[in-house]
Amino acid sequence: MPLPTPFHPRTSARQTSYRWKEWAGHFAVCSYDFCHEAEYMALRHAATAMDASPLFKIDVSGPDAAEFLAFLWARDPRKLAVGRMGYGCLTDEEGKVVDDGTIARLGDSEFRCTTAAPSLGWFQRHAGGFNVVVRDVTETLACLAVQGPQSRGVLAGCCEASAVEDLGFFDIAPARIGSMEIEVSRTGYTGDLGYEVWCRAEDACAVWDAVFEAGAPHGLAPMGLDALDVSRVEAGFILQDVDYFSATRALIDSRKSSPFELGLGWSVHIGRGPYLGSAALAAEKAAGSPWAFVGLEIDWEELEGLFDEHGLPPALPTSAWRTPVPVYGQAGGSAQVGQATSGAWSPLLKRNLALATVQSASSALGTRLQIEQTVEFERRTVTATVVERPFFDPERKRS
Repeated sequence: MPLPTPFHPRTSARQTSYRWKEWAGHFAVCSYDFCHEAEYMALRHAATAMDASPLFKIDVSGPDAAEFLAFLWARDPRKLAVGRMGYGCLTDEEGKVVDDGTIARLGDSEFRCTTAAPSLGWFQRHAGGFNVVVRDVTETLACLAVQGPQSRGVLAGCCEASAVEDLGFFDIAPARIGSMEIEVSRTGYTGDLGYEVWCRAEDACAVWDAVFEAGAPHGLAPMGLDALDVSRVEAGFILQDVDYFSATRALIDSRKSSPFELGLGWSVHIGRGPYLGSAALAAEKAAGSPWAFVGLEIDWEELEGLFDEHGLPPALPTSAWRTPVPVYGQAGGSAQVGQATSGAWSPLLKRNLALATVQSASSALGTRLQIEQTVEFERRTVTATVVERPFFDPERKRS
C-alpha cells in the first residue's frame, strides 16, 4: 500500500476528485478536481504548488564526495560551485542511462542528488575506495514545487525576499520560512519559472500553510500529476519508464539508451578522467548515435480529416498520453523508423505534440514523418513533423 508523504494531511484535505496514483511508493494526487485543466492554467498564468516529496534524494558527503560523484555521473559535478545545481545522467559501464536527475553542491564536500528511481544501491555499489558517506534522505526531506510566472512573488512573500529574488536559474540556497530552516532551488519539471522548497518532513505542513498564505494574492493553486504531465511534454522533458528504460531494469539491450540518444548529450562531459561509461560515451560521440530523441507536431488538419471520414468530430485525450505509438518514414513509406512515447494537446500553444525516439537519419528538423492514429478501429497515419524541442521555453524561466 502506498505511504503518505509529509504533505499528505494538506493534499488530501484539498482534493475533491479522490484521484490518486502511486509515485515511488507514495500517494500522489492526479488532480484535485475531476479535471486538471484549471491546475494547468494556474501553472501557466499564475502559480501552483505540487508535492514532489516522492523524488528519491541521496546526500553524499566526505573528502572524496566530488571525486566519487564525478565517477558516477556522466557530467562532472566538480565543476559546480557551492550553491549551484546541475542536471545529468547516471550511466553504466556501457554508457547506457541508469537514471536521470539533479546534483546540488551544498558545500565543498556536501552534495545532494535526486533520481527518478531508487538509486541508493547503485551509489553504494560504487562507493568502494572513496572516503564518502552516502545517505538516503528521501523520507526525511520533503519537497514542494512552486511553479509558474507568479512563483517568485509567492515565495518572496513567505521567505526573505532577497533569498528568492537573487536566486539564479539552477541555484540553491538556504532560507527560512518563519523559524523553519529550508533550502530553495530555482528548479522544476514544468519548463516554467519555478522553485523547489526543500524542508524537514516534520515541517512540511507548516511550510505548506505559509506558502499558500503568501500565495493567495497571486492565485496560487495546488497541482497534481496530470497537469504536470502536460507541462513536462510542452517542456520536452523525458520521463523514466515512459520515454526510456533504466539500463539496470531493461529486459533486452534494445531498450537501453545512451544520453546522446535521449537528447542529453549536452550533459555529458567528455575528455576528463575515467568514469562509468566514459570510454563507450566517447566512442559514441565520435561515431554518432543510431537513435535520436525528437519533438513532433502532429498535423491537425489531417487528423481532423480522419475523423471526418466517419462523420465524427476530432477527439483527443484530455490528459497527456503514455502509450507507445509507431512512427513511420516520410509520406508513402511503410518502414517504421521509431516510436512516439508520450504526447499531449497543448492548451497554451494549441498544438498536438509528441515526444519520440526515431532513427537518427529521420531526426532532422523539418522532416515529415507519419504517426499511427486509430479512428473507429482503423489504423491509419497522419503527418508528424520534427520540430524544435522544447516546444514551450519562456524567457521568464531563466530571468
